[in-house]
Amino acid sequence: MKLITAIIRPFKLDEVREALTEVGVSGITVTEVKGFGRQKGHTELYRGAEYVVDFLPKLKVECAVPDAMLEPALEALQSGAKTGKVGDGKIFVSHLEATVRIRTGELDDDAL
Repeated sequence: MKLITAIIRPFKLDEVREALTEVGVSGITVTEVKGFGRQKGHTELYRGAEYVVDFLPKLKVECAVPDAMLEPALEALQSGAKTGKVGDGKIFVSHLEATVRIRTGELDDDAL
């Protein structure tokens, strides 16, 4: 099993969710986060004062998938989140040792 963590632009969430659902991902967790990378930040004007916004709003999307579903899930994430501009985000994949469904006690792939 793999845990996929993607940092994406907030307005791309619906497209990412639809793309993941189409390939069979049964659930995702979404967290509002802030960060910067190559996109850096930008300056804004507020009540006549200029200030620098270093950390930009992003969404962290997490989903657990069986090994066989990794490639389709990655392709769906990329196609849903891509705008072609700096700041589209990153996808991280890590190995899951175990998964347990609390309600039923099911383990690993059955718990997904």
